[in-house]
Amino acid sequence: MNDRVTPTMHALPDGEAELAVVLRLPWEDVARLGQEAGRLAAQAQRPVTLDEAVSHRLRSRPVAAHAKPAGEQPAAVSALPRISGTA
Repeated sequence: MNDRVTPTMHALPDGEAELAVVLRLPWEDVARLGQEAGRLAAQAQRPVTLDEAVSHRLRSRPVAAHAKPAGEQPAAVSALPRISGTA
């Protein structure tokens, strides 16, 4: 189970990039993502996948909250931010 494969990055037509990753999440986090997908589906008036919910959640977080001045390294890096139960 320790097979490490270099992920492939794909350029998208809109100028963004797509990188597929595998994450191990507790069921509670998956349930929260399902709730987030439900909220987004109600807003968008269409079905929303968990992938879209994750992407929306990551994009809606303020970028500056994670930014550090040049040369300063964070003490520890979290693999995945916790998804809160409120939007």
